[in-house]
Amino acid sequence: MTVPDIGALLADIETLVRCESPSNDHEALAQSAVAVATIGRRLLGAEPEYLTTQGCTHLRWRFGDGPSRVLLLGHHDTVWPLGSLRTHPYSVRGGVLRGPGCFDMKAGIVMALHAAATLRQRDGLALLFTGDEEIGSPWSRALIEEEARGCDAVFVLEASAEGGGLKCRRKGVSLYRIEVEGRAAHAGLEPDKGVNAGVEIAHQVLTTVGLADAARGTSVVPTALSAGTTSNTVPAAAEVAVDVRAWDRAEQERVDQAIRALRPVLPGACVRITGGINRPPLDAAASTELFALADSFAGDLGIGPLTAAAVGGGSDGNFTAGLGVPTLDGLGAVGGGAHADDEHVIVAELPGRTALLTALTKAVLARRAGAEHAERAERLSHGPALNRSEPSARAPR
Repeated sequence: MTVPDIGALLADIETLVRCESPSNDHEALAQSAVAVATIGRRLLGAEPEYLTTQGCTHLRWRFGDGPSRVLLLGHHDTVWPLGSLRTHPYSVRGGVLRGPGCFDMKAGIVMALHAAATLRQRDGLALLFTGDEEIGSPWSRALIEEEARGCDAVFVLEASAEGGGLKCRRKGVSLYRIEVEGRAAHAGLEPDKGVNAGVEIAHQVLTTVGLADAARGTSVVPTALSAGTTSNTVPAAAEVAVDVRAWDRAEQERVDQAIRALRPVLPGACVRITGGINRPPLDAAASTELFALADSFAGDLGIGPLTAAAVGGGSDGNFTAGLGVPTLDGLGAVGGGAHADDEHVIVAELPGRTALLTALTKAVLARRAGAEHAERAERLSHGPALNRSEPSARAPR
């Protein structure tokens, strides 16, 4: 198996890490997309499609005339704001690469491009890199599902789990915002004339926290919270964001129904709920066969045996697995510190993991090509009468 050059991988990762791309800055994302496209054009000898939804830039490469059979999926946006390079500069020291977004998941994008570049036969391969994954993929979900539907495999280049484990099971994600409308009043002179939105939001927070079920792995976590305007005014408005994670769809729906059924506790208060189920769970069954295939290659590459991990974080792989498409996640960089000050990539792991992705992609594409060849041979064996009406082996796009 061909192992990519570590120097080439590092050079391209540095280019992407130095091109900051926070999810909420569409101009920065457009520049990041150009950087990804430039690397991809050099490696693949092909131009990508620039896909813009609600001002957010995504990139897609498709190879062959038929439908996509293998999808390499990633995102080029990060959680890091512009200017983060000043406090977290790109560096490679002692075999550890650092920089904002290096682990989650700019190294993964470079790995995907280099893996695809080594394939002699790319028919049926697609690469899709989105720009809004870190905020829940509100504008790219339809693109992801369109490209994945009908695929034999989706390989997600999200960073690995601890110790390099592949992410074979993920919790589903639901995101809500609870908004409270009260009535303002002077906190000292006539507090009784107000309706305290801060107190009401506290009631709602305590109710939602009670929906968690630790035994079933369901978490319900209030996160960003705000109320009021000044220290001597009864708050007229308050809001809280709520993050819900669950291993199965039934739990997602139980919590969803309960949150939507929330009612005000204080007389005169109003409660409004927005948001809902964002990503379905990625069930372990979606990854079983692909994980076994990956593990069979890992020994030859000197990176095995592989481990399978179940994680609470969601990814775009949740969407593809939710369609029933075989999905293997966590194929990106080995390291740690996603979204944190110690975000890093273990340099020595990059070539082997990239070679693993190449082997997986090649094997699935070859399996599909073999099946189509056998199917054509079977039809031809029935004689020329049937052959004259033989349909195309690949449907047009």
